Amino acid sequence: MENISRERLAALLNEDLAREYQAIIAYVVYSQVIRGAEYMSIAKQLEEHAGEELKHALIISRQIDYLGGTPTVTPKAVAMPGDAKGMLRADLENEADTIRNYRQRVRQCEALGEFAMSEQIREILVDEQDHLIDLATALGEDVPVIEA
Repeated sequence: MENISRERLAALLNEDLAREYQAIIAYVVYSQVIRGAEYMSIAKQLEEHAGEELKHALIISRQIDYLGGTPTVTPKAVAMPGDAKGMLRADLENEADTIRNYRQRVRQCEALGEFAMSEQIREILVDEQDHLIDLATALGEDVPVIEA
């Protein structure tokens, strides 16, 4: 693992924050435009996911501020697939990336001795893994194995 500094961790958390913003936007939009009777249950879950992602964004913003950084205001680009499966697939892939990154952040926080921060990120990971399960289930797939 790279030798991490507080400044580098703040920069990486800002990338994570941009991804949280992306997730909020995607979940809000997808939950409203997804079509098909088979997707009504997941549409409601996507609305719930949006609220959870907002909580994550607030936690990550606080950690960036704590590290002396300034939270970003720019989301990562949001894909707008034309069909329900494409939307769920985009969300699934984004959740997998988020989980991979947060696992790395936990290790980086601990390397810096920031154990409380690593615990907060671990709590976020629980939600993100639940989102991954919901999305895979809605797609009728096994939950993907995410290499750390």
